[in-house]
Amino acid sequence: MTPHGHASHSAHAAHHDAGPTTALGFWIYLMSDCILFAALFATYAVLSPATAGGPTEAELFELPFVLVETFLLLLSSVTFGFGMLAAVGRDRPRAMRWFMVTFLLGAGFLAMELYEFNHLIHIGAGPSTSAFLSAFFTLVGTHGLHVTFGMIWLATMMVHVMRDGFTDTNLTRLNCLSMFWHFLDVIWIGVFTLVYLMGAL
Repeated sequence: MTPHGHASHSAHAAHHDAGPTTALGFWIYLMSDCILFAALFATYAVLSPATAGGPTEAELFELPFVLVETFLLLLSSVTFGFGMLAAVGRDRPRAMRWFMVTFLLGAGFLAMELYEFNHLIHIGAGPSTSAFLSAFFTLVGTHGLHVTFGMIWLATMMVHVMRDGFTDTNLTRLNCLSMFWHFLDVIWIGVFTLVYLMGAL
């Protein structure tokens, strides 16, 4: 093999290996995020009884409202899955439609979360009211920041796909985003169960 042929083969091999390496690196990132949320869940579990004479979970949380919020996020995971199926099939128009629906569902989830935060602060149940509410705003707010980041990432990927199509690089990035989005669903199920469902009972 000529030096030029060897160099081309090495470049091709490096390009071929980039996808799995990126996915592995992203899995490591998700594991570190698991540690972050585990610490926030543990903090909330310890501090949730510390209301300092203020309102309790049962007095503040409206379960039907949060159920709608939860439905929006879980449905967005389904639509993202449909978008990924279309992406793998190189069907750009259908993939873009599903990604847009996913973005709108995520925006709806965030709008409801911001409304809830604003409502709690308005009635005097802000993060400085008690240790319980500090832990609540930190846990739920951190998840909301992750959803916001995911939506920015999704919007960026939609621009890349419209410009370049489903290149190997774009598909790798979309796969990482898919893992991230489904991870947020799993975390939210934990938030819904520990914070809202158990708190309302």
